[in-house]
Amino acid sequence: MLELPDALRAELKDPVGPVYTDPAALLAEAGRPLIAVGDVVTAHLLTETTPDVALVDGKTEREALADDRRVDRDAFDRVVHVRNPAATLSEELLAQLADALGDDAATLLVVEGEEDLAAVPAIAAAPSGASVVYGQPGEGMVLAAVDSETRAAMLEFIERMEGDPRGARRALGIARERE
Repeated sequence: MLELPDALRAELKDPVGPVYTDPAALLAEAGRPLIAVGDVVTAHLLTETTPDVALVDGKTEREALADDRRVDRDAFDRVVHVRNPAATLSEELLAQLADALGDDAATLLVVEGEEDLAAVPAIAAAPSGASVVYGQPGEGMVLAAVDSETRAAMLEFIERMEGDPRGARRALGIARERE
């Protein structure tokens, strides 16, 4: 549905919020729903709480995790498998993310492929007051607070990706009026 052009890659290097190394300190500042993107981030958050939605792919920094380091699926009410190739946002991932955000059950989205870009649509689709947590390689966990400003920035980023941004909005359940 959407592909990340090389020209936009550099924009993803800067964190969208403060970086934490301590999950308890992060959670003291986080709102709900809590959305975790990445295996290591999800594992750290699970030491303190279960995220409302988590996206994992069984890898960290593109290296497969050992079985004993994988996220405990039993911590979640619902486990959903989705396909999402590297450097893309598939319609399946977007639709399942939107579904998980609209459900009261703690949902683990297990991604076949890569979940690295999922923080972008998570911020775009989550309600104001939510928190999206993702990894900043070599630094820690980024806490992105969802508000009209962060949402607008992510929607604008989606618009600049290659593919079908309008279809992506539909899959996420986002109408233009929400901006």
